[in-house]
Amino acid sequence: MDSAAVERTISAEERTGVLEPDNLARFGARWYAPSGAAAEVVDTYWSVVWNLGVDETLTQRILELPAITLSVESGEGVPAPLVLSPVQRRAWVRTITGRGRAFGIRLRPAGLAVVSDLRPQDVDVPCAVTPELDRRAHAFLADVARGRCDDERVRLADDAAARLVAERPLSSEQRLADATVAALTASVRSRTGPGLAADLGASERAVQRALRNTLGIGPKAAARRIRLQEVVRLLSQPGARIAQVAGDLGYVDQAHLVNDFRSVVGLTPGQYVRQLGTP
Repeated sequence: MDSAAVERTISAEERTGVLEPDNLARFGARWYAPSGAAAEVVDTYWSVVWNLGVDETLTQRILELPAITLSVESGEGVPAPLVLSPVQRRAWVRTITGRGRAFGIRLRPAGLAVVSDLRPQDVDVPCAVTPELDRRAHAFLADVARGRCDDERVRLADDAAARLVAERPLSSEQRLADATVAALTASVRSRTGPGLAADLGASERAVQRALRNTLGIGPKAAARRIRLQEVVRLLSQPGARIAQVAGDLGYVDQAHLVNDFRSVVGLTPGQYVRQLGTP
């Protein structure tokens, strides 16, 4: 990419899944859009920077989208310089200390098979990306890590991803997986099953197989996570009402929302709202 990367500050009003939305401003959280052929496998780039006081710790909790993320990280307490985070079944928690920064590459469903030799079932927890784990993914991330700033890392990631796409063009199944997640993300009330498959011009079984082969989960699990991200966004707004959120997002009733939220976040919606302290 010849010009500077397209940068945008991540807002607390967006569907990010960050359970402590005030941290977005504190970490200087930013989105960067992929360019050219890289957009076939990269959903978005993001970056955060932290600089905490001595003896200060901060708990970061995120309910992520159904996506696999690669990241370049540095500073105190980071799990590794190069990290792969698979689709998580529950909200993940990390304790932040000292100073550091992270640059993330959130992949589209098709992305893992293009930038690595791994399958989604090969990794079930965040892990260090090493040549022993996967030489292709390690080379990709090591290339990105050469960047001295976010703009450079975006450019390097775009160029490297484009080369890898040229080597491994997307299959029809991978494109179906991408289209499925895009449809579910566009409307959090989307229904899975025959209706979704018909809209995508595929069979229900083909949609299920496409997601399991790229993300390791099925359409229902993907739709659930996307809807819960919207729950988090709405509950973090002033004046949020749990019953109204449940109705607006198509839950059977408030109890359905409470059980779904608690099973993934570990808190009830009421407990979450009280922790935020929003009026």
